Amino acid sequence: MTTTLTPTEATPRARAATDPSAAVEPSSQAAAEERTTPAPGIARRVLGTVGAGLWKSAAILAFLALWELGPTYLASPSTRVFLPPLHEVLLAWGKLFEAGTIQGHIAASLTRSVAGFGAALVAGVSLGLLIAWYGRLNSVLNPLLELFRNTAALALLPVFTLLLGIGEESKISIVAYAAFFPVLLNTIAGVKTVDPLLIRAARSLGLNSFRLFQKVILPSAVPTIFTGIRMAGTASILVLIAAEMVGAKAGLGYLIVNAQSSFLIPDMYAGILTVSLLGLGVNFLLVALERHFSRWRTAVGAAAS
Repeated sequence: MTTTLTPTEATPRARAATDPSAAVEPSSQAAAEERTTPAPGIARRVLGTVGAGLWKSAAILAFLALWELGPTYLASPSTRVFLPPLHEVLLAWGKLFEAGTIQGHIAASLTRSVAGFGAALVAGVSLGLLIAWYGRLNSVLNPLLELFRNTAALALLPVFTLLLGIGEESKISIVAYAAFFPVLLNTIAGVKTVDPLLIRAARSLGLNSFRLFQKVILPSAVPTIFTGIRMAGTASILVLIAAEMVGAKAGLGYLIVNAQSSFLIPDMYAGILTVSLLGLGVNFLLVALERHFSRWRTAVGAAAS
């Protein structure tokens, strides 16, 4: 029995026999076209990211716009002398940068801040872990720590200056004192707030005290410890600027007070702006370090979900 192909049936088969690409099914062709054309979702994601970034920085942009336009169009000429617009401050900063002045002051401040902050970090974390781990040590040292914790660092600046002079030792010491207590207290709080169920589970698995501290206590306390470290980083910069305004020959604090006394108002605001950017950079760096040392929390959360 022979079958007769109608013209409509014979045409696709003949085309397939002469042209192999015509034998691809329509669904395969559609998939190939989707792979070759860019997905519209990428553009939406990019626009969403840009929009989110603009929204988060809207307050900063509005502040900068007010700083630029306010002294020019809203303030009186006498006020503009003491509050110059943003572009004049940026021009002054550029001149200080070209002369190499601002770099020297930044280097001096960073050297003192890093030295004091590093000493406070080592002492605060070490002593905090010991106090939190040994209850008797906590009961002995807690009254003394509470006394010094409630004493402002700047109130002791004359004491440090009288004892250590106006050199580098007094400035590094006052920074270390200001940064020590946030690190210490948050380290103690981080160790004490570890989930007791984790400790019991670790002991039931046979972990000794050292392994328990290494594998359970310290990783669980890292976020709280880094909260204190971030607070200490901010405090180290702020206290240092105040200390450099008294008896210093270099540093951002010296730049600010010297520009103010010399009536170089744009230079003064340039130093203040540099301090703000420096503190912001330190905070971003500490946040990145916190995320690095807390990666296990993200992994555990992803595995649980």
